[in-house]
Amino acid sequence: MGDLAASLAQIVGPEHVLAEPAELDRYSADALTPYRAYYADAAFDRLADVVVRPADTAQVSQVVAFAQRNSIPVIPYGGGTGVMGGILPVQGGIILDLGRLNRVLRVDTVSQTAEVEAGLILQDLYDALEPHGLMPGHDPYSVPIASVAGTISTNGVGYRAAAFGPMGDQVVALEVVLPDGRVIETRPVPKQSSGPNLNHLFIGSEGVFGVITRATLRVFRQPEAAEYATMEFADFDAGFRAVSEMAALGIRPTLLDLTEDSEGVLLHLLFEGYREGVDAALRRTMSVCDEAGGWNVGPEPTLSYWKHRHDSALNYRQTALGRPREERWQRQWGRTFDYLHMSLPADRVLEYRRRADRMLEARQIGVVEYCLWSRPEFFSMLVVPDGDRRVVGRDGYDPEVRANLAAGVDEVLTLAQDMGGIMEYCHGVGIKLHHLLGRELGVSRDAMLDIKRALDPAGIMNPGKLTL
Repeated sequence: MGDLAASLAQIVGPEHVLAEPAELDRYSADALTPYRAYYADAAFDRLADVVVRPADTAQVSQVVAFAQRNSIPVIPYGGGTGVMGGILPVQGGIILDLGRLNRVLRVDTVSQTAEVEAGLILQDLYDALEPHGLMPGHDPYSVPIASVAGTISTNGVGYRAAAFGPMGDQVVALEVVLPDGRVIETRPVPKQSSGPNLNHLFIGSEGVFGVITRATLRVFRQPEAAEYATMEFADFDAGFRAVSEMAALGIRPTLLDLTEDSEGVLLHLLFEGYREGVDAALRRTMSVCDEAGGWNVGPEPTLSYWKHRHDSALNYRQTALGRPREERWQRQWGRTFDYLHMSLPADRVLEYRRRADRMLEARQIGVVEYCLWSRPEFFSMLVVPDGDRRVVGRDGYDPEVRANLAAGVDEVLTLAQDMGGIMEYCHGVGIKLHHLLGRELGVSRDAMLDIKRALDPAGIMNPGKLTL
């Protein structure tokens, strides 16, 4: 055991320090493949130096303080399921696996909160709340595999976000180990005016300001009624008008997904809550959709959609999670693709789509799916190269096709920025979009850098992320 591993073993015990090449390999990447990293694929060349599995906040604090004293990078690691490369150890260092911090500490049925440790998997939270008649509000595709702190650190969006908002909206309080080892705790109250809410320093910050070790989350009563509905529209613009009117009226279904693909334009809806509220929201929504030119095609398409929403995560857990990096990198679709998630002012979404379509058409990149997810501002596209021009190259694909796709993706993401929006609302930035973040942040990056220098003068916390 090397000097670094031996020092860390004194904190967590030798059985919880991993330094074998196979362990370093599997921990040093998430679900992002080098192919989809485009301009950042060189980041995959570096492995972590060691993996540490602390048992509690005290051990996390000791590990981080040790790393700060010795200027060693620290990368917080939750479920390892991110899709943007947020946990890649681009400068090596210590991967801090929080998987042993996996307890539900307290469920408060009066305040409707749950206090949980950072490494708890979302499915385990669902299972723990069910006997109390409660459920989380965050329901991404990755429920079977993602950790609580991981979804906070990326401020993820799930299938119930139309009603409950992204994960960050559900955070009531946090316990965080700062880069010098100090532990701070915010208070579990829904509102404060005694200074800024420090929770927001760590929500969506991908571990660059500290290590989340515990969270108090807002949880919700299991609904007494649920109604599924599917509306079809002649075109995406008509569906957008309906979704915008619903938002203006304050109708907040549990699920709202307007998708255009080869089968048409469908609006998937789920209403949950108390019976009278569900019935009223469903009736008014039917009226709104009818006025926008939509028609009811029954609940079955949405029932199927809802039933299978976690299938891709279950498949990933079975076929990829914990496997060597090369095995995971071979998990490609039938041909190359990318899924883009932009957020724009609602009045610019349709114009953005038209302009993005022209850009992609010029590059012979096709869009096989358009989507509004949870609110009219959240616009997504699934893009693929036109035709099937695969030849042997890196990952078995034509490098020219990859380069063209990368350039087209950058063009439409920067278009969103130039139209007053942002390039990603769902998964974080990681290494994949790191090269575009500076132009989006502008002078805000200077303020973030000042905070980073004050909290983390040695720059150890997840270096190479968020341009910090």
